[in-house]
Amino acid sequence: MGYGCCSTMVLVFCIWGMFLISVSSASRLGASRQKFEVNKHLNRLNKHPVKTIQSPDGDIIDCVHISNQPAFDHPFLKDHKIQMRPNFHPEGLFDENKLSEKQNEGSNAASSITQLWHANGKCPEDTIPIRRTKEDDVLRASSVKRYGRKTHRSIPKPRSADPDIINQSGHQHAIAYVEGDKYYGAKATINVWEPKIQQLNEFSLSQLWVLGGSFGQDLNSIEAGWQVSPDLYGDNNTRLFTYWTSDAYQATGCYNLLCSGFIQVNNNIAMGASISPISGYQNSQYDISITIWKDPKEGHWWMQFGNDLVLGYWPSFLFSYLADSASMIEWGGEVVNSEPNGQHTSTQMGSGQFPEQGFGKASYFRNIQVVDSSNNLKSPKGLGTFTEQSNCYDVETGSNDNWGHYFYYGGPGKNPNCP
Repeated sequence: MGYGCCSTMVLVFCIWGMFLISVSSASRLGASRQKFEVNKHLNRLNKHPVKTIQSPDGDIIDCVHISNQPAFDHPFLKDHKIQMRPNFHPEGLFDENKLSEKQNEGSNAASSITQLWHANGKCPEDTIPIRRTKEDDVLRASSVKRYGRKTHRSIPKPRSADPDIINQSGHQHAIAYVEGDKYYGAKATINVWEPKIQQLNEFSLSQLWVLGGSFGQDLNSIEAGWQVSPDLYGDNNTRLFTYWTSDAYQATGCYNLLCSGFIQVNNNIAMGASISPISGYQNSQYDISITIWKDPKEGHWWMQFGNDLVLGYWPSFLFSYLADSASMIEWGGEVVNSEPNGQHTSTQMGSGQFPEQGFGKASYFRNIQVVDSSNNLKSPKGLGTFTEQSNCYDVETGSNDNWGHYFYYGGPGKNPNCP
């Protein structure tokens, strides 16, 4: 009897031991599979460099031959001949140094902005600088597949914002926008700050959106600006970024060069790299100019940084609606609020100050323009504004001879009026 009891206990322990071994093996197998997928993804993203530059902020910048960049992983680009420059630039650019003495007093608003990696070298001709993706970068993502992608509903939908959807999506905005016409590009000079981020999975960005289609599953979007995103980059640095999607962030598109699509032709600017210097409260102000326009001849969407650095283009075949033109342009800020139960994050937008604080305190967009069907830069007509919760983040527009159409925007997030 005792022997039988002992035998039963041994059997139980054996089964339990086998279960633990099975769980451990499955865990090791899962970890091994994940590591394999991560390494496979890294090998796909990180192209063989001609030269490598160590940035002061810890980034590694790889100078990759222009014909070996991630864009050409796209099957439709296999035999694509790189277009090194656009056939046409938009006409009617503002003079970026044209600032009133009052607004420029005590500031360096017209000073040039560089990227931190420039301190340690530059990429040779016929190469492009690519920020090297590290294993930790991919592991911070919810999955290897979602690395470098925005979540669905990252675009504000003026006029028909549903508060329930807003709260569920967690994205909040303070923007100016135009709609109701055909647009062939947009431009803005964007004040650069380093907003504080509360949670690692939150971000704060300031950008322009070039949009086509409905706000359903078929939305086309081209985006560019600056962002602070600890989840994407692993730090709180302010970084230049681009984004595109042709299906409302579902399966297409990505940040920067983290998938095939955008073709870069410039060897001076690295997408996703830190930009410097940054504006300070009641101190020197710095801004960047970004222009995105559709080349009338080839139909590709080009991007220019500053007054003369043409960065590259999104081939028109990537898009459905934007293959023709855009139906809406938006400029402004976006943050993620991940706080549950109706609470609000303290993640800042822009400078973290409300618009009424004005120059040197609040963040701004100035010289905002659209490109018309004749490839001319024009002041936007019928400029609207939109924000989900103006007590958290707000926007105020204006215009004058020096700044053209402009607006101040942003806010602190959580405050006594935004609990």
